[in-house]
Amino acid sequence: MSTEVAHNGCTIKPAITTKQKAVAVNGVVISRAAISRETQNHPAGKPIEAWLAAARALVVRELLLQEARRIGIAAEPLADADGRRETDEEALVRTLIVREVVTPSADEPATRRYYEQNRARFRTPDLHEVRHILLAAPPGDHEARQIARQRADAIIAMLREAPSAFGDVARAESACPSGKVGGVLGQIGPDQTVREFERALTSLPVGEIAPAPVESRYGFHIVVVDRRIAGRELPFEMVQARIAAWLDEKVRRVAIRQYIGILAGRAEITGIALDANTTPLVQ
Repeated sequence: MSTEVAHNGCTIKPAITTKQKAVAVNGVVISRAAISRETQNHPAGKPIEAWLAAARALVVRELLLQEARRIGIAAEPLADADGRRETDEEALVRTLIVREVVTPSADEPATRRYYEQNRARFRTPDLHEVRHILLAAPPGDHEARQIARQRADAIIAMLREAPSAFGDVARAESACPSGKVGGVLGQIGPDQTVREFERALTSLPVGEIAPAPVESRYGFHIVVVDRRIAGRELPFEMVQARIAAWLDEKVRRVAIRQYIGILAGRAEITGIALDANTTPLVQ
């Protein structure tokens, strides 16, 4: 029998009243309130994305708790050096993973093979001896930045003709405290200045005034790289333990993902599609 209703000559279909299934694992419901509280741990571009990530994380947690209880694991919470103590549920999940997800450790041939294939990753960073002149301009002030850029171009043109005047110009023009010492910044290594300035140093010529100003959040910099000290390759023995730890963690994450998949395959999960790749345990 049709449920359509005629109204003023138009046919109106009734609203869909089917209620979305509750999120549950083997009949254990995960409340919407619990999911909402969990969303703070899953920042995302859209609220629905955070909600789905939180729901999946709580489904995985419930899967693991149910399995830990099924096989009779006892909760033995640990405390860290600051006295923070695990909850019983955190202890159950940790113990289950340690007991059930056993993976091999990376041996010497595996770590050495990774080292040989990725030598560029295992070296000390380059260092740069730098002088600069900062023409300050707020990041949101388009007019001020345009003026600073034009002024920087003019100073570069002048200094390329008279490079010995750099110190005097720095003292007169630079908005950086280094201007008092002729713009000298000394040796710069990683994370000692803003990222955009640091990135630019790797491609600037050595021993001459850079042909274009370097733009940063602070304004425009007229830069001289006086010396570039190349980083050196680290020997295998120095990084072997770090490589082994990284490889072990990579294997462990894959194994946990597979283990969660096995548990999910045996369980009845409603209200959400589980994607083990997006859970906190394997990120």
